[in-house]
Amino acid sequence: MTEVLVIGGGPVGLVTAILLAQAGVDVTVWERRSDSPSGTRAIGIHPPSLDLFEELGVLDEIRRDAVRIDQGEAWNAGRRLGSVVFSDRPVPHPYVAALEQWRTERILRARLEAVAPGSLRTGTSCTRLTPAEDGVLVSGGDADGTVSTRAAVVVVAAGGRATVAGMQAPGPVHRYRDRYLMGDVADRSGAGSIARVHLHHRGVVESFPLPHGMRRYVVHTGYSNDQDAARPDPTASDLASLVAARTGDDVDPATNTMLSAFGVLRRRRRRVVDGRVVYLGDAAHEISPIGGQGMNLGWSDARVFAPLIVGMTSGHRSTRRDVAAAVSRQQRAIRRASWQAELNMRLGRPLPGPLVGVRDLALRTALNGPAMPILADAYTMRWLR
Repeated sequence: MTEVLVIGGGPVGLVTAILLAQAGVDVTVWERRSDSPSGTRAIGIHPPSLDLFEELGVLDEIRRDAVRIDQGEAWNAGRRLGSVVFSDRPVPHPYVAALEQWRTERILRARLEAVAPGSLRTGTSCTRLTPAEDGVLVSGGDADGTVSTRAAVVVVAAGGRATVAGMQAPGPVHRYRDRYLMGDVADRSGAGSIARVHLHHRGVVESFPLPHGMRRYVVHTGYSNDQDAARPDPTASDLASLVAARTGDDVDPATNTMLSAFGVLRRRRRRVVDGRVVYLGDAAHEISPIGGQGMNLGWSDARVFAPLIVGMTSGHRSTRRDVAAAVSRQQRAIRRASWQAELNMRLGRPLPGPLVGVRDLALRTALNGPAMPILADAYTMRWLR
């Protein structure tokens, strides 16, 4: 038995478990993967999340390993349109920390082990949720066979496709036609710790610094169609060619450590709190990754719902008003993040020649005028506070 079972030991599940453990809740985490965290995946840790990490006691380790991004720039055709400066904003941590997801997860795993030894069970998957009196019966499996437990509350933080018997079905999916190619390579851009967005007329190229002299590029490659399945998988050389043509940056394909072609979707689960089951992160809502808000939105979920989950455990009670207030607050954040992610996609789509000048003029005006601090706050998700 456990007071709270967290299904999913990724960034959102780990943060949720640490928050609950620090509040005195008996928590167990089931993580399907049996190996150590690997892969770059999400990289941007925004100021509200840095505040949260300070509460969790892991901020110093995050800052030690991460690249500090103090500003971002918009470029087109070799010209800088303007910049957004984060370091001047009146917040405790006025920057974005760029860190590979596997490093973030390892730091969070170590912190969870410190506050709740033995609570993380890797190689353990969930197969069924069954409502029970004052709790949930959970069935699953590990390397030794079948496992089961009873929890007062179950937190599902296992990603957008999380669905097992007894679990609420994921919401309807809206798929965008936009396609992207993403890769990590040795940084030859000369941009240092600056993030750059190149607004080429054939599609955006986003560029972010990473630790150890690496850089991530995300390139809009066009729109999906019926012939996609017949096309060969893109290569690191394809990435290098696209980046060179649209930005002028010299990319060495031989230094590529991660390459991923992906599409974009939007989905929201109908009920975030379903009885004694709480859905957080991508399990509750998926938004476009363009703009790097998804992981941080999931951490915001954990921060908002952790007190509610504590109140749902044995010996406590959360009222319907508590539930409604938490859900309403986070739904506002989800709507804002979804809107902002969609705006980022629209700005980065291919444009006919006459409209490029109009867009560039609008951006130059915004980035070099009184609107710049507002944009800095928007892109660093200050509104999550």
